[in-house]
Amino acid sequence: MFNSHSVKIGFSFGITSAVITTLGLMVGLNASTNSKLVVIGGILIIAISDSLSDALGVHISEESEGHHTSRDIWESTIYTFLTKLFFALIFVVPILLLGLQVAIVVNIIIGALLIIFLSYFISRNQKTKTWGVIIEHILIATIVIILTHYIGTWVRVTFG
Repeated sequence: MFNSHSVKIGFSFGITSAVITTLGLMVGLNASTNSKLVVIGGILIIAISDSLSDALGVHISEESEGHHTSRDIWESTIYTFLTKLFFALIFVVPILLLGLQVAIVVNIIIGALLIIFLSYFISRNQKTKTWGVIIEHILIATIVIILTHYIGTWVRVTFG
Protein backbone atom coordinates (compact mmCIF):
# COMPACT_ATOMS: atom_id res chain seq x y z
CA MET A 1 0.00 0.00 0.00
CA PHE A 2 2.65 2.56 1.06
CA ASN A 3 5.98 2.64 -0.68
CA SER A 4 9.07 2.44 1.47
CA HIS A 5 10.42 5.86 0.41
CA SER A 6 7.24 7.60 1.57
CA VAL A 7 7.23 5.76 4.88
CA LYS A 8 10.95 6.39 5.53
CA ILE A 9 10.67 10.10 4.74
CA GLY A 10 7.54 10.66 6.80
CA PHE A 11 8.53 8.49 9.72
CA SER A 12 12.17 9.55 10.10
CA PHE A 13 11.49 13.24 9.55
CA GLY A 14 8.36 13.15 11.71
CA ILE A 15 10.02 11.51 14.71
CA THR A 16 13.16 13.63 14.55
CA SER A 17 11.29 16.88 14.19
CA ALA A 18 8.73 15.98 16.88
CA VAL A 19 11.42 15.09 19.40
CA ILE A 20 13.77 18.02 18.78
CA THR A 21 11.09 20.69 18.39
CA THR A 22 8.92 19.54 21.28
CA LEU A 23 11.81 19.05 23.70
CA GLY A 24 13.23 22.46 22.80
CA LEU A 25 9.86 24.13 23.28
CA MET A 26 9.17 22.31 26.57
CA VAL A 27 12.55 23.06 28.07
CA GLY A 28 12.45 26.71 27.00
CA LEU A 29 8.90 27.28 28.23
CA ASN A 30 9.66 25.53 31.50
CA ALA A 31 12.77 27.65 32.06
CA SER A 32 10.89 30.87 31.31
CA THR A 33 7.57 30.20 33.07
CA ASN A 34 7.80 27.07 35.24
CA SER A 35 4.12 26.62 34.38
CA LYS A 36 2.55 23.25 33.63
CA LEU A 37 -0.32 25.02 31.84
CA VAL A 38 2.03 26.95 29.55
CA VAL A 39 4.16 23.88 28.75
CA ILE A 40 1.09 21.72 27.95
CA GLY A 41 -0.43 24.51 25.86
CA GLY A 42 2.84 24.93 23.98
CA ILE A 43 3.10 21.23 23.23
CA LEU A 44 -0.48 21.03 21.97
CA ILE A 45 -0.04 24.11 19.79
CA ILE A 46 3.28 22.96 18.36
CA ALA A 47 1.91 19.44 17.81
CA ILE A 48 -0.73 20.81 15.46
CA SER A 49 0.96 23.81 13.85
CA ASP A 50 4.43 22.35 13.39
CA SER A 51 3.08 18.98 12.22
CA LEU A 52 1.09 20.71 9.50
CA SER A 53 3.99 23.01 8.65
CA ASP A 54 6.50 20.18 8.40
CA ALA A 55 4.11 18.04 6.38
CA LEU A 56 3.70 20.90 3.91
CA GLY A 57 7.48 21.35 3.84
CA VAL A 58 8.00 17.67 3.02
CA HIS A 59 5.22 17.88 0.42
CA ILE A 60 6.82 20.84 -1.36
CA SER A 61 10.31 19.34 -1.06
CA GLU A 62 9.19 16.06 -2.60
CA GLU A 63 7.34 17.94 -5.38
CA SER A 64 10.42 20.01 -6.15
CA GLU A 65 12.52 16.89 -6.75
CA GLY A 66 10.30 16.19 -9.76
CA HIS A 67 10.62 12.41 -9.81
CA HIS A 68 7.98 11.28 -7.29
CA THR A 69 4.43 10.33 -8.14
CA SER A 70 1.57 12.34 -6.71
CA ARG A 71 0.66 9.33 -4.56
CA ASP A 72 4.21 9.09 -3.17
CA ILE A 73 4.22 12.80 -2.35
CA TRP A 74 0.89 12.59 -0.52
CA GLU A 75 1.97 9.46 1.37
CA SER A 76 5.12 11.24 2.57
CA THR A 77 3.02 14.27 3.54
CA ILE A 78 0.48 12.24 5.50
CA TYR A 79 3.12 10.05 7.17
CA THR A 80 5.07 13.15 8.22
CA PHE A 81 1.98 14.81 9.69
CA LEU A 82 0.70 11.77 11.58
CA THR A 83 4.12 10.70 12.86
CA LYS A 84 5.04 14.19 14.02
CA LEU A 85 1.64 14.74 15.64
CA PHE A 86 1.70 11.41 17.47
CA PHE A 87 5.25 11.72 18.77
CA ALA A 88 4.82 15.36 19.82
CA LEU A 89 1.67 14.46 21.77
CA ILE A 90 3.47 11.63 23.60
CA PHE A 91 5.31 14.30 25.59
CA VAL A 92 2.06 15.55 27.14
CA VAL A 93 1.47 12.29 29.03
CA PRO A 94 4.35 12.58 31.56
CA ILE A 95 3.43 16.22 32.21
CA LEU A 96 -0.15 15.23 33.01
CA LEU A 97 0.96 12.39 35.30
CA LEU A 98 4.04 13.82 37.02
CA GLY A 99 5.32 17.04 38.50
CA LEU A 100 6.61 19.42 35.85
CA GLN A 101 10.33 19.16 36.66
CA VAL A 102 10.24 15.35 36.82
CA ALA A 103 8.18 15.22 33.62
CA ILE A 104 10.74 17.37 31.79
CA VAL A 105 13.52 14.94 32.76
CA VAL A 106 11.36 11.92 31.81
CA ASN A 107 10.55 13.54 28.46
CA ILE A 108 14.22 14.23 27.76
CA ILE A 109 14.93 10.55 28.41
CA ILE A 110 12.02 9.48 26.18
CA GLY A 111 13.24 11.84 23.45
CA ALA A 112 16.82 10.58 23.71
CA LEU A 113 15.64 6.97 23.47
CA LEU A 114 13.56 7.76 20.38
CA ILE A 115 16.53 9.47 18.73
CA ILE A 116 18.83 6.56 19.67
CA PHE A 117 16.44 3.93 18.26
CA LEU A 118 15.87 5.90 15.06
CA SER A 119 19.61 6.53 14.66
CA TYR A 120 20.33 2.84 15.21
CA PHE A 121 17.94 1.78 12.45
CA ILE A 122 19.23 4.46 10.09
CA SER A 123 22.84 3.39 10.64
CA ARG A 124 21.98 -0.29 10.17
CA ASN A 125 20.08 0.51 6.97
CA GLN A 126 23.00 2.55 5.60
CA LYS A 127 25.61 0.10 6.93
CA THR A 128 27.49 2.86 8.76
CA LYS A 129 29.00 2.99 12.24
CA THR A 130 26.09 2.90 14.65
CA TRP A 131 27.73 4.82 17.51
CA GLY A 132 28.87 7.61 15.21
CA VAL A 133 25.32 8.21 13.98
CA ILE A 134 23.84 7.97 17.48
CA ILE A 135 26.39 10.35 19.00
CA GLU A 136 25.92 12.87 16.18
CA HIS A 137 22.13 12.93 16.57
CA ILE A 138 22.17 12.96 20.38
CA LEU A 139 24.72 15.79 20.33
CA ILE A 140 22.45 17.92 18.14
CA ALA A 141 19.45 17.21 20.41
CA THR A 142 21.54 18.10 23.47
CA ILE A 143 22.61 21.40 21.93
CA VAL A 144 18.97 22.27 21.23
CA ILE A 145 17.95 21.42 24.81
CA ILE A 146 20.78 23.46 26.34
CA LEU A 147 20.21 26.47 24.09
CA THR A 148 16.46 26.54 24.67
CA HIS A 149 16.95 26.22 28.43
CA TYR A 150 19.24 29.25 28.46
CA ILE A 151 16.98 31.22 26.13
CA GLY A 152 14.02 30.47 28.42
CA THR A 153 16.04 31.52 31.46
CA TRP A 154 17.11 34.72 29.70
CA VAL A 155 13.47 35.51 28.84
CA ARG A 156 12.40 34.96 32.47
CA VAL A 157 15.21 37.14 33.86
CA THR A 158 14.87 39.87 31.23
CA PHE A 159 11.09 40.12 30.93
CA GLY A 160 9.75 38.35 34.03
